[in-house]
Amino acid sequence: MDNIRIFLWMGFLTLVWLGFNQWVEDYGPPPPPNGVEAEQTPTSIIRNGDEQLPNVVDTTALPQIDTAPTSTVSLDNPIRVRTDVLDVIIDPAGGDIVQADLLEYPVTKDAPDDLVRLLNFAPGTRWVFNTGVRHSESENGPTHIVEFSSRSSNYELANGRDELVVSLDWADGNGLTAHKNYTFKRGQYEIDLDIQVQNETNAPWGAVAYSQMVREHIPRDRSFMDVDTYSYIGPVLYDGDRSDKPEVEDLEIMPIVGKYTNGWFASIQHHFLAAVVPTAGEAFNYQASASAGTYVLTAIGDIEEIPPQTARNFSSRFFIGPKLQDQLRSTAEGLELTVDYGFLTALAQPLFWLLRKAFSFLGNWGLAIISVTFLIKLAFYKLTATSGRSMAKMRKIAPRMQALKERHGDDRQALSQSMMELYKKEKVNPAAGCLPILIQMPFFFAFYWVLIESVEMRQAPFMLWINDLSVRDPFFILPLLMGAAMFLQTKLNPSPPDPVQAKIMQFMPLVFCGMFAFFPAGLVLYWLTNTVLSIAQQWRINKIVAAEA
Repeated sequence: MDNIRIFLWMGFLTLVWLGFNQWVEDYGPPPPPNGVEAEQTPTSIIRNGDEQLPNVVDTTALPQIDTAPTSTVSLDNPIRVRTDVLDVIIDPAGGDIVQADLLEYPVTKDAPDDLVRLLNFAPGTRWVFNTGVRHSESENGPTHIVEFSSRSSNYELANGRDELVVSLDWADGNGLTAHKNYTFKRGQYEIDLDIQVQNETNAPWGAVAYSQMVREHIPRDRSFMDVDTYSYIGPVLYDGDRSDKPEVEDLEIMPIVGKYTNGWFASIQHHFLAAVVPTAGEAFNYQASASAGTYVLTAIGDIEEIPPQTARNFSSRFFIGPKLQDQLRSTAEGLELTVDYGFLTALAQPLFWLLRKAFSFLGNWGLAIISVTFLIKLAFYKLTATSGRSMAKMRKIAPRMQALKERHGDDRQALSQSMMELYKKEKVNPAAGCLPILIQMPFFFAFYWVLIESVEMRQAPFMLWINDLSVRDPFFILPLLMGAAMFLQTKLNPSPPDPVQAKIMQFMPLVFCGMFAFFPAGLVLYWLTNTVLSIAQQWRINKIVAAEA
């Protein structure tokens, strides 16, 4: 029984160490910055020398795209669109979004003008959308390889307006015309796309709508704790029921083909994503493949005939931005699953809900963490109080336990039997003191996932020197306070009868202090608050038990 607590602590330390290794892996030396100043306007776009259309005649055939940039298309007048949250560039050649900067999300807090860029046309980091409508038996149509025109090269969401519509036009000169209409909304990272195809010819036209995403994959080294659901960077497909995160290397060997209704596909990274949501309620042929380090995600609709002298609308929806769960949920069913809290999602989601409610009242994420920690402690007060009383009784009978040890000397069997009799007589359960640790462990890791994965915590300030709860304390003050609080907590609890275990328990606060020094400040704040509350509770219980003598 006396060994249970030390084993629990060692197991807890092991889990923390594994998490620490993953954190170092994800927050180690950053890759070359992908943020650029929003004021920069490109003068050219590197395009593929051999862009191809998705093969819609045989839907089992995957689109093959040559990713080697072999030509440069000069853009004298790129189409730039700016809202209150997005700064995007549309390539007239294809009429697709090829660059997107997030105006409210700098790469680092110290450089507010260096913005997070999701879509990017630059070689080496190419990540673009391809959308269009092609003929079922030819390459004719308003596809992503034809030239569109626009009335303006610069659009901006005006003050007092909630929507901005950007229109692009195309005509083949033989009676077929198309209009691409993008709708941007104030405060939203959701973008609606409507492609209207007008058939002014005398024959029906077989139309196939498609949406495609192309992204060059930059492999990164993973630690031995390879958790796909944590800080995953790569493609995601949703089949209307569940999401899948295939490895790019696997897609090169085994492409994915399927027909889904209410599906979507996306490319995600830490805190951000770009997603394509085809028309809800309609079945699309989904394809995912990879070649030479570039993966291609495609959704191809069924053939729809457009009679002569009529028009047909093809709609889809994009999401380009941070993983804000409310906006993701309103954009498409299941899109909020891209915020993945791992195997503790069932616990992390309610914790995040509580945090957000607390933030709505307090206006500070640090205070929200403190308040939710208090609520957790209050919810388990009775349970922890029971174990606390056991700990207090163990502390009270410690002198008698020491006397038993001196009496029996090296006779461990007799010592163990005498201690069990003492426990039974005093109604003490030594294992009960482990319950607080068991209770705190899942909440600790759930908080870890919430603080790391929730974009709301990104660069969120607390007070004084803590200006970002998602990174470590710059002066290590919180870890030092936490270590001191844990040391005080050990003084309130009974020491293990074994001298070696007692020394290990005394050493624990120093180990935790060193490890937590590199953890997010918000997580350390949670653990510090929890420890302080535990100290207050145990101190009060010790006083009550002592008074009962």
